[in-house]
Amino acid sequence: MADEPLAAQRGADPSDPVRLLIVDDSEIDRLVAANLVTRGLGWDVDQADNGARAVDAIARQVPDVVLTDLHMAEVDGLELVRAIRRGQPLVPVVLMTAYGNEEIAIRALQEGAASYVPKRLLERDLTATLERVLAVARVGRQRQRLLSRITRTETDFALENDASLLSALRALLQEAVEGIGLVDGTDRTRVGIALEEALTNAMYHGNLEVSSALRQQDDAYLRLGRQRCGEPPYRDRRVHVSVRLSPEEAVYVIRDEGPGFDLSALPDPTDPANLEKYSGRGLLLIRTFMDEVRHNPAGNQITLVKRRRTRRPEADTPSCGQG
Repeated sequence: MADEPLAAQRGADPSDPVRLLIVDDSEIDRLVAANLVTRGLGWDVDQADNGARAVDAIARQVPDVVLTDLHMAEVDGLELVRAIRRGQPLVPVVLMTAYGNEEIAIRALQEGAASYVPKRLLERDLTATLERVLAVARVGRQRQRLLSRITRTETDFALENDASLLSALRALLQEAVEGIGLVDGTDRTRVGIALEEALTNAMYHGNLEVSSALRQQDDAYLRLGRQRCGEPPYRDRRVHVSVRLSPEEAVYVIRDEGPGFDLSALPDPTDPANLEKYSGRGLLLIRTFMDEVRHNPAGNQITLVKRRRTRRPEADTPSCGQG
C-alpha cells in the first residue's frame, strides 16, 4: 500500500461521499453489510472477498473506513489490520466478529483495529458503530505544527451532560495528542474512541445513572438519558476532565458526580467470552487502546494514560515565510 496518508486528504468535508470497503469471503455477509450501510448511511461501498484483494483495492483508492471479517483465505483480518496500520494508519478498521473468533478479535484490537461489531448484531449496531468511528477519525490537522511545539500543558474542564459537548472535547484532545507527536494516525483514532467511551460512560452511567442493560433497547436508553438531563439531581451533575499532556505521555482523569459503581460487578473485559457483553464493551476498548487504566475506589473516576512509543518527530525547518 502507498505510504502517503491519502485518507487525510479526503473525507474531511462532511459533504464529501464516504467510502467504505467491506472485506469478507462470504458474499452473502458482504451484501448484508453493504445493504445496511447504503440504506442506513448512504455511503459508497466497495467490496473485497479476502485481505489480499483488499490491500490491492486500498492501493487503488483509499477508503474512509474498512469493515472486515477475521477468518479469510490468503490474508486474514488480523493480517489486514497490520497491513493497513503500516500503509494507511489514518484509515480506521472495524471488525465483524463471530462466535469462536473472540481471541483473534482482541489481538486485532490490540494491533490497530478501531472497533468491532458482532455479526449477529449487524442490523442493530453496524451503522451506529461505523458513524461513531468515522466521526472520531475525522479530526482536523490544521493546527498540528503549533501543537507539536507544546512542551507541557494541564487543563481542567467541567462539562454539562451534553453529548455534543463531550464529543467536541474528545475531538480537541485527539487533535492535541497527535499534534504533540505522541501517537500516529491509527492510535489517534483509538485514543479518541477510548476517550469517547470514558466520557459517555461518565455522562450516561455516572451522572444520569442509565443502566448499560438498556443499551439493548436503544430507544429506552436514549429516551431515559434525555429525560434525566432535565430532572434533578441528574441535570446539575457535571463531567470533570483533567488533562496533562507532554511529549512523553497524556494523562486523562475523567470523573462524574454520580454515586459510582462496584467495579467487581463488571465482567472481566479481557476475557474473550465477554466480548459481546455491553457492560464490558467500553472498558475493553479503553483498556486495549490505552497503556494504563485506573479507577478510584468509589467507581466514579477513571484515569487513562497513553505513552509515546515512537521517536518524537523532528521540528520543521525554521522559515521566515508566511506559508
